[in-house]
Amino acid sequence: MTTSTPTFFENAEKTIDPALTAAALRDTKRAVYWLDDPNRPGARPKLAEQITADLLVVGGGYTGLWTALQAKERNSEAKVVLLEAGWVGDEASGRNGGFCEASLVHGESNGESHLPEENARLTELGEENLAELVDAIRRYGIDCDLFEEGSLSVAIEPHQDQWLREEANGEDVLYLDREETSKMIRSTAFISGSWSKEDTVLVHPAKLVWGLLKACEELGVKVYEQSRVESLSEQGELVAAATADGRVLAKKVALGTNVFQPLLKRNALMTVPVYDYALVTEPLTAAQREAIGWDTLTGLVDLNSRFHYSRPIVDENGDFRILYGGYDALYFFGGAVDRKHYNSEATYARLAAHFFATFPELKDLKFSHAWGGAIDSCSRFFSFFDLAYNGKVASAAGFTGLGVGATHFAAKVMLDLLEGKKTELTELKMVKKKPLPFPPEPAAWLGVKMMTAAMARSDRNEGKRGLFLRTMDAIGMGFDS
Repeated sequence: MTTSTPTFFENAEKTIDPALTAAALRDTKRAVYWLDDPNRPGARPKLAEQITADLLVVGGGYTGLWTALQAKERNSEAKVVLLEAGWVGDEASGRNGGFCEASLVHGESNGESHLPEENARLTELGEENLAELVDAIRRYGIDCDLFEEGSLSVAIEPHQDQWLREEANGEDVLYLDREETSKMIRSTAFISGSWSKEDTVLVHPAKLVWGLLKACEELGVKVYEQSRVESLSEQGELVAAATADGRVLAKKVALGTNVFQPLLKRNALMTVPVYDYALVTEPLTAAQREAIGWDTLTGLVDLNSRFHYSRPIVDENGDFRILYGGYDALYFFGGAVDRKHYNSEATYARLAAHFFATFPELKDLKFSHAWGGAIDSCSRFFSFFDLAYNGKVASAAGFTGLGVGATHFAAKVMLDLLEGKKTELTELKMVKKKPLPFPPEPAAWLGVKMMTAAMARSDRNEGKRGLFLRTMDAIGMGFDS
């Protein structure tokens, strides 16, 4: 007979005074902290004519920007055009927590489950990718508040301590007992920790977008905003991309639209939008900072199936803030991206309660910003690729929360595919094999609800995965943020 015990965070929702969370959120902007910046670049023009390109990139987030940049690095003479439906970096690339991870496959165990024969090599490729990404940030002088202190995973529940012990290797992944963990970040909630020093860096997501935009334009990439591509069609040896007011005739096309309706209809069921939410605090006082420590600027995550991520921010005035997000991963019937889901008051209140339970010394702190966004989630939790229109159109999507780092890798894959060469990357099973599609509605909605409930039961039962989760694991179908 299994036992079911409320988790630390479920108890927090019962014990933290709702008046405390309401007061902390009363004057909070419902706006993205990263994008709420007077230095945000101005608008780029809208496409209003027919033009030609050697490479058309569709999508102005990380996937599109890295692809455009690398294309110019490969061939400085190539005419590269980027079309963005809205504003560059306004969606997932500007809304995430800024965790840039080496993993390409959402962790070693997930990689082993899906691609055991090449998982070790994918780990190496992920490490190489992160190093190349950081090098590019430095080469182009991108000021994106880069922190290279790694990430601290913490045990909140007793059974999670053993997981951290098993993860540690005594070198770049260090097990920390309660006292050692408290020397890094002080919280009575933390039983122990595992400091992974080299597989994660932190960035200011929007500043990285804007720096990539600047680098692309300096290399000659032409960028258009408010220019949604409505259709693709072959025109002889070219591909025509039509917008409401213009058209691009391109030799090659790279698609980086991720969570939005794919221009390759056969991929329509490959991803679902999962909504994730975050809070950012007001600046901490000196006393508040002293109370929690956090002198080493690491990321912070817990080990629940419904996990939280948190990180330090050093703002433009040199003040210390905290971002706190995750836990709820919401899916709404119909599977379309809709900005009405970009705020969730219930989630904000829940996150605030969890925050104050984790850091009771900060109970007087208020939150300056709260926001949400859609994650392009696929059933295997890592990106997939496609090649269409007789090798003239490549696409990448399904990053499932790994996009800050993995989009740099995906750009390389797409450009290799479009060049028509057999390379190590194009021959990877990761590239050749697609995840299982999600079922159509109403099955998708019902399945996600069952998955979410099963994850909650797992958290209450010492992380043990019940029959439903084990079955989904066995067939390679999952749901995550």
